[in-house]
Amino acid sequence: MFKLLRFPRLGHPFSWRDMMLILIGASFMHLLTVFYPIRDGTMGLFTTELGMGAAVIQINTHVHSGQSEVVGEGDLSHHEPGIGLEEKEAGIIADPAEKLSETSEAQEVQKFPATSVIHHAPGYTLFRNLYMSNGTLYILTDQSSSSSSSFPPVRMMASVSIFADGSAENIAAREPTREVMDFISLEEARRRWQDGRTDDYRVFEVEGNTVLFNDPSQFLNHYYHFVAELWFGVQAFWHGAFSEVIEETVPAWPIPDNWNWNAYPMETQSSHPSIYNHPPAHNHNTSSAIPPIHRSIFMHTSANGWRDVPGFNSFFIRAAFPSMTIEHQEDWDDRVSATRVSARAKNKERAFLFPLVLLVDRSAAFRDEMTGSHTQRTAAQAWEYMRSHGKLRGEKVGGWWEPVRSAVLRFTGIRDRTGGAKYVESTSASGAPSLSSPEKILITYISRQSGLRRKLTRASHEGLVSALEEFVERRNAARGTQDQKLEFELIVMEAEKLTKDEQLEIISRTTILLGPHGNGLTHLVFLPPTSLSTVIEIFYPGGFAHDYHWTSRALGMRWVGIWNDTSFTYPNEPEVAYPQGFQEDYIPVHGPAVVKAIEDIVDSVQETSQSF
Repeated sequence: MFKLLRFPRLGHPFSWRDMMLILIGASFMHLLTVFYPIRDGTMGLFTTELGMGAAVIQINTHVHSGQSEVVGEGDLSHHEPGIGLEEKEAGIIADPAEKLSETSEAQEVQKFPATSVIHHAPGYTLFRNLYMSNGTLYILTDQSSSSSSSFPPVRMMASVSIFADGSAENIAAREPTREVMDFISLEEARRRWQDGRTDDYRVFEVEGNTVLFNDPSQFLNHYYHFVAELWFGVQAFWHGAFSEVIEETVPAWPIPDNWNWNAYPMETQSSHPSIYNHPPAHNHNTSSAIPPIHRSIFMHTSANGWRDVPGFNSFFIRAAFPSMTIEHQEDWDDRVSATRVSARAKNKERAFLFPLVLLVDRSAAFRDEMTGSHTQRTAAQAWEYMRSHGKLRGEKVGGWWEPVRSAVLRFTGIRDRTGGAKYVESTSASGAPSLSSPEKILITYISRQSGLRRKLTRASHEGLVSALEEFVERRNAARGTQDQKLEFELIVMEAEKLTKDEQLEIISRTTILLGPHGNGLTHLVFLPPTSLSTVIEIFYPGGFAHDYHWTSRALGMRWVGIWNDTSFTYPNEPEVAYPQGFQEDYIPVHGPAVVKAIEDIVDSVQETSQSF
């Protein structure tokens, strides 16, 4: 009755009846999948182990060292959110530990985790679950309005990344657009990144902890701005975010309405040991250490864009964060391109999901008064925010920075000469703790006479060296007396003639660092914290900048500025100024004035210290 059909490749005949049965079966299966789509491993009454309902696809680009390194939902539950930010308001999932109802809506929410802000200061925003698609950073929230009070203003988090020149037009051009950062609802996220027919979710998790730098190369290829500002701020914010609040260390002024706008460590608000101690390896009440940063992404600069000419930026990164991977603009562009689909494509758009990410933006930091009008240091935002919340560990010794400092020195093979920079109990009536004394008072003068610019006059340089040598000789002659116990030493360091290891070996034992305003003073971030740690900065008379001034004091060190034969320090600093001659090679300085500033510091500490 049925004519047989033979298909040469199959090797056996098919009747028309067989063909009709195959067609009917295929049609039935198609209708079944339309009305009973595969969800969470099941299809109607049939069980499958394909797991097509997985929330996100994880891409692991980090080689783990055997430790638990990825911060889970429970790890941050004890941390209070940033000022005015409540995770219960900021995200669809109010509490990560809260059990969701067994509805399809709840399951969908799990597949698109809501964005929340853990901590925020202008230019520094720590997110959980930040999305990126087609180059735009998306905050997924159930509130569709971009002016939602649950999140900081976008302009205080992100910017258009272009070089800054300070003009009104340029300032306006750097204001963020919706192409830079935008809010997206759960409904819109489904429409863009989920195929309703197949339940295919096109969100891919970038596993681990990430820092996104939203800056061009303008201030990245400079040793000071890269190490002592950019990473200085990152470390203060990251370390503080995962440190518990110690109420005794919260400053006395009202928060947040009355900031310490100068953002300098003034009089210590508490005698709590954490102000002096380096942080412990673990938090007080948990077994989890400060989580590592797995990757840094410089979204708008090439591999050469953040490297300085002397090579200290790359040396610092590899020494301080040896396991951290680094991506550049080319890699970011790859990620952006990978999320796009052509107009003819049937597939939905794609998105990358960063489960824990710190977004750093220089222009956003400058939009706030603290950086824009007072300190001109972006790191001041991170430092002051964590300090005002009682989360800045080891304020008087830069304890929050110590993991970085010690890692770099270990990388160079230098042992810790500070004894862990532990405080010692004073015998004074107050019983307040105090810093340890150095083993030797090493004065390191960073000379720029062989450099390209910003040099002392020849006579000033020779006079300064002569005055310092006479001072050291005089103090050592008195060594062994009641007034002088420690040995003095002087090193005139020409950095360009030394290797990086040789420079850091000297810095690791330096007590007093001095030199003209310039890049070499960035080494102050590796000075050992002691009762005498001091930075002396020589300016062209009338000039002043906050760079090394703010950084020194943020690490609990003394700082002194010199105008030829005049010295000044906190709280009597001048206004920021760059007069003619600031960048030139004829800076005058009176050697005896520098010696007097050193002697005044040494003698004042000696009078108050029993261990000096």
